[in-house]
Amino acid sequence: MTIFSKVMLLRGVCSGSDARLRQYSSAAQSQLRELLSDQLSSIKEAGTFKSERIITSSQSTQITVQGSDQKILNFCANNYLGLANDPQIVKYSQQLLEKYGAGLSSVRFICGTQDIHKQLEQKLARFHGREDTILYASCFDANAGLFEAILTPEDAVFSDELNHASIIDGIRLCKARKQRYKHRNLADLEQQLRASDARVKLIATDGVFSMDGNIAPLARIVELAKKYNALVFVDECHATGFFGATGRGTEEYANVMGEVDIINSTLGKALGGASGGYTTGPAELISFLRQKSRPYLFSNTLPPAVVGVGLKVMDMLLTSSELTQRVQSNTLRFRSAMTKAGFVIAGEEHPICPVMLGDARLASAFADQMLSRGIYVVGFSYPVVPQGKARIRVQISAAHTEAEIDRAIAAFVEVGRTLKVIK
Repeated sequence: MTIFSKVMLLRGVCSGSDARLRQYSSAAQSQLRELLSDQLSSIKEAGTFKSERIITSSQSTQITVQGSDQKILNFCANNYLGLANDPQIVKYSQQLLEKYGAGLSSVRFICGTQDIHKQLEQKLARFHGREDTILYASCFDANAGLFEAILTPEDAVFSDELNHASIIDGIRLCKARKQRYKHRNLADLEQQLRASDARVKLIATDGVFSMDGNIAPLARIVELAKKYNALVFVDECHATGFFGATGRGTEEYANVMGEVDIINSTLGKALGGASGGYTTGPAELISFLRQKSRPYLFSNTLPPAVVGVGLKVMDMLLTSSELTQRVQSNTLRFRSAMTKAGFVIAGEEHPICPVMLGDARLASAFADQMLSRGIYVVGFSYPVVPQGKARIRVQISAAHTEAEIDRAIAAFVEVGRTLKVIK
């Protein structure tokens, strides 16, 4: 029996002789079900089981969820610029869908590149001030495809211990020496750089760490890289398009524009909320990745409609920083009022605003009570965040009005007092 057939069995998708299939699965599948059920029960007992709410509308600041026609204010999306359902973007995406079709049915080096893909890569490179860009299906793929391609056993990669899972997985795939430094701890990083005799030294960090909303000390990292002849890689998924004065991300915020060697980021958050990721940097690097990066070589290229989203967003951001300034203003409003009310808000000046609660069950109950008041937020707990550091991760958008932000704050205060989080 093929792997595919086994997967279909586990999903309950059967055809042909049901009796024969049930007989085959009775021992192996029953064992698997029992093992997984025990683990699921443990997760539920710990209060960390993650349920998915079903959204029945487009992604926006106001959404509807399954089982209710009530409009709910959404404060937990990565839709930082509010562009996920922008009418101009949707219309342009539809136009490219009609002109270029649903997809290319192939990887790019065979028959999967269209002129619009090259246009988007050029615009992304221009936005970041880089020489070239390569598109991927996601930034997870971009991170999976980078380290293995460029690093050898002679090299070393120095990774912040709280980097995103995709960076961690990407580094695991490569044969370089793998070293972790303590979170944003520059003394630890410098000690490891000083002791290394690697041919290529690559420092890898998130620009903004998504669970805490805190920011990599990028200016100092760049200084250390120069001192020890190292390269700097930054994942900018939670920064591109809206962080920094004009949305150019962490390196703009840290006043080191152009000094980061390699940037990976996503089209699936602020840049339209659809899908896709990319690597941008030196022309030689991008050309090499087209030859060696496995997710690029063995995955279909982005669908034309998704490329259309990216193109339209880039046109908007290359001509105006209005949305960037609005999300920053909204962020300041929320952070200031919540802190004044007595809540502990983690992070720094970023639209990721974690409301720290500590207890996993408390975070889950808090989120449920917020939903009953028409505010959609989600509790985060272990293993997504460390034990004892459960929180409600609020995310602010440029599309939120001041009235909507104030309504969310009022609900937080009411629930916070009810659950004795604040006085």
